[in-house]
Amino acid sequence: DIARLDELRAVSETSDHVVLGACVTHAAIEDCLVPDPSRGLMPDVASNLAYRAVRTRGTLGGSLALSDPAADWPTVMSALAAQVLLRGPAGGRSVDAVDFATGVYETVRAGDEIVESIHIPKLSPRARWGYAKFCRKSGEFANSIAAAVRDPDRAYARVVLGAVNGPPIVLARTSSLLLAGDDGDCQQSITEDLQALEFDDFQASLHGAMASRAVRQVLT
Repeated sequence: DIARLDELRAVSETSDHVVLGACVTHAAIEDCLVPDPSRGLMPDVASNLAYRAVRTRGTLGGSLALSDPAADWPTVMSALAAQVLLRGPAGGRSVDAVDFATGVYETVRAGDEIVESIHIPKLSPRARWGYAKFCRKSGEFANSIAAAVRDPDRAYARVVLGAVNGPPIVLARTSSLLLAGDDGDCQQSITEDLQALEFDDFQASLHGAMASRAVRQVLT
């Protein structure tokens, strides 16, 4: 059981990053037993993952490696511009979280690699985040996820959709407008970004509603 390896449960912190070992559990994040680089986003998300029994065993790295489109962490790590460190016989390499998933249960991880750790930039004090998720009942995998992060001190903003039957999707135009901070422009841009994607009317409506909620949390 690789969860028993100390190296995969290691945690470190610098002035601008937190590094969480792949086997840090959801519960440890929920209970703030590890440093939180996200100013509350990650503990909030962790507290709504499945059920407490699952959260005490499930891990951040395991969720990313599985790459279930409806899981929360791929979307959140993409929104936070995290880096996934992979380790194999040839050494280590780092992959942007937004590029890590390539399909349904598919990632860039090679067959002889494991997820070693996740490097997460710290949000600055003025940063704001929003998170919206639609499930049929509490604890289930989501039908739609949206995460929005705005950090003006780092000139960074990103809006990401999850549970989209594939890798998380960055809404590029909306992300740019979110940094400018105009809610009206963002709401219009969400519609335009979704029109460029291959969603049916129901999916577009659901994902649009989640993105709208997440952006509004950031800007209000």
